[in-house]
Amino acid sequence: MSGLTVLAIVFVGLLVLGVPIGVSVGWSMMAVALFTDVHGVTGEYVYRNIASCLDSYVILAVPLFIFCGVVMGRGGISKRLFDFFGYFIGNVTAGLQATVVITCLFYGAISGSSPATVAAVGAMTLPLLCDLGYDRVWTTAFISVAGTLGVMIPPSIPFIWYGITASESISDLFIAGILPGCLVGIFLIGYGYIYWKIKGEDKEKIHASVSVMRKKGFIQVFKESFFAILMPVIILGGIYSGVMTPTEAACIAVIYSFIISQCVYKTLSFKDYPEVFRETLKTLASVMYIVAVAMAFGRVLALMGVPTVVNNAVTSIFSSKVAIILFMVVIMILLGMVMEVVSALLIIAPIFIPIATSIGIDPVHFGVIMIVVLATGFVTPPVGLNLYVASGMSGVGIMPLGKKTYPILGVFMIAALLVIFVPWFSMALL
Repeated sequence: MSGLTVLAIVFVGLLVLGVPIGVSVGWSMMAVALFTDVHGVTGEYVYRNIASCLDSYVILAVPLFIFCGVVMGRGGISKRLFDFFGYFIGNVTAGLQATVVITCLFYGAISGSSPATVAAVGAMTLPLLCDLGYDRVWTTAFISVAGTLGVMIPPSIPFIWYGITASESISDLFIAGILPGCLVGIFLIGYGYIYWKIKGEDKEKIHASVSVMRKKGFIQVFKESFFAILMPVIILGGIYSGVMTPTEAACIAVIYSFIISQCVYKTLSFKDYPEVFRETLKTLASVMYIVAVAMAFGRVLALMGVPTVVNNAVTSIFSSKVAIILFMVVIMILLGMVMEVVSALLIIAPIFIPIATSIGIDPVHFGVIMIVVLATGFVTPPVGLNLYVASGMSGVGIMPLGKKTYPILGVFMIAALLVIFVPWFSMALL
């Protein structure tokens, strides 16, 4: 059998048996090394690449941003952001729903993680919104989808992995993700406005709640939220101006989050940090293992000539650029449903990037396409990490929650199609 056949049989077989994705990828590579004679693919080559893939200065940004997100999340930053934006638009129809989206946009620029954004924003806003008369299932679904903005707005951890895989500038990818993330946010806000305009809100309760916020006065609310709002400005401003690399920005973010949480807001104490480190390492360990084997997997695929084979097959079957793009989008959506986003990204990026460049798609624009489309995997069963996080907070079952996300996800996909077929949204700020 050919190397590709052995790889496919072992990989799919292990997944069917319920073997974790990282282990399945690793053993499928070893099967090629042991049972085929593909030039260059040996057991030593596989192990060496798994180890060397993590030996990178750029990758240091990932644990640093994860740690920063945990610190800021435990430091109550999401509440300060919500209060600030709610002060201005809370009384507008679906204003508090819009405030959730805007808070997710800003919090995403702190955490870089979708599940972390759902956990931090949802834990604080869900009880409040339900008390104000909003439907619990719909609101939980809305927060789940809004949480996907956490991986679109820089510093996005999937953007870092794509940049390493595609050898593209991570700074360019960060900048390219700003307008698409804002566009998706605008569509979600618009959907929330239409939905609650038709459904109707308990205006009396909402006005009373917003009045409590406004009793503090603008100066007090601004003072409480100033340092939370300033963090994305520092990170993105530093990267955009060229003053800092993404890794240096991650270092600054960690120091800043420590100072703000420890000295300014005083929401964390030194006794909290063992749990902060534990949570960071728990997230990081699984992610880094998957990344190591997936990046090595990409190199094995390249040695086997898989990207070229797939490229020739796809371009021979589909004659138009639009058809090729839609084919890749469908594959991304399907993989996002059964794989964690980083795993899917690192496995298919080496295959799809040559196809995209062959039909004239800029690699930076294609990176944005991949992140936006794969982000749907956070809210689609059976993986759907955002759904599990939100379900745990709200007590709503996964299936009722999943059903409520589909209309919201439909609006998300309309925005995604604009990002896909109008490159301006990704390239305008570069």
